[in-house]
Amino acid sequence: MLKGIGEAASQAEIAAQLQRRGAIVLAVTPVNRALGMLAMDFGGGGGLRSGELTEATRELASMLGAGQDIDRSLRLMTEEATNKRVSAVLGRVRELVRDGASLAAALQSEPKSFSRLYIGLVRAGEAGGELASTLERLAELLERQRSMTAAIQSAMIYPAVLLVAAGGSIVFLLTAVLPQFVPLFAQNGVALPASTAFLLATGNAVSSYGLLALILLGALGFGVFQLLKRPEWRLRADVLTLRLPLLGGISREILAARLTRTLGMLLLNGVPLLAALGIAREVLENRAARNEVTAAAESAKNGQGMSAALQNSTVFPSRMVHLLRLGEATAQLGPLALRAADIHEERTRLALQRLVALLVPVITILMGAAVAGIVSSLLLAMLSLNDIAQ
Repeated sequence: MLKGIGEAASQAEIAAQLQRRGAIVLAVTPVNRALGMLAMDFGGGGGLRSGELTEATRELASMLGAGQDIDRSLRLMTEEATNKRVSAVLGRVRELVRDGASLAAALQSEPKSFSRLYIGLVRAGEAGGELASTLERLAELLERQRSMTAAIQSAMIYPAVLLVAAGGSIVFLLTAVLPQFVPLFAQNGVALPASTAFLLATGNAVSSYGLLALILLGALGFGVFQLLKRPEWRLRADVLTLRLPLLGGISREILAARLTRTLGMLLLNGVPLLAALGIAREVLENRAARNEVTAAAESAKNGQGMSAALQNSTVFPSRMVHLLRLGEATAQLGPLALRAADIHEERTRLALQRLVALLVPVITILMGAAVAGIVSSLLLAMLSLNDIAQ
């Protein structure tokens, strides 16, 4: 008798999966959340990370391109997986393929690892008999997405570290350095200058209520996070984000790059326009952008063309709309969508470089000004003490 842990929408579904594999099911018992977390940590239930997914996709493409069949390729990948999580996911996919399911259908049973975009491209590749080349292009798409995400994160690391260092230095001066001079002034009966008294009061407030302020700030952040789960509030926040100086422009470039890259890949792999727009819509996290893509799909469905609904877009750049309109007019929508993606990805990189080039000196100047103000107030108080002594 065998026991194990599996994932499914219901107990009946997991029983059906086991019966298709020839097993006689005696009982199916739900696993509690704590055990589920343990299974995930040891590779039993978690989804593939982006790097693991990209590597697995490229490896499968190479094996299929070399003439291996899907079952043998998945078996080799399962045996040579880098960790138990990857082996578990690929093993479950292979079992379904061996039971007669298509690769796309097998991948659909692992929604934590494979998105609708991934499954849609695989299904199109299987239908067109070009699965190996489709997987190779899919691996390239995943690598570009990782590169874009890494570029955004890398660009923000240095300003964030600099901002934390600046805040920490100022707090240290206010709470640890300035109070050391208070007894000296009290012993000599010197009245502190207004600026020094203000800084000391600020330091005392930070020391007394700093932890409480952090707790309240965390609670506020949690409340905002819960509020943004509501569609109407999330839409307002997304619209506001697009209107922010600098960040709004970068957000629009990122949204345009994601939409056109996804749309172009889907169209070149034979996915119909309406289905491609439906999948590409889910790649976008901004609700305002999603609404505009929905309107574009409705316009295309009515025969008016996708770009017609995007002409007055407040989300996507006009250059993207122009290239999509040209693609529709010349029946080259897929290639021109990819061309637009290249343009907007490059514009995103340049915008991030400019943002970092602006943020670093601004943070440095503000930090220097704050430290100089604290030191000046202290020196002013010391000069007052010196005048009394003379």
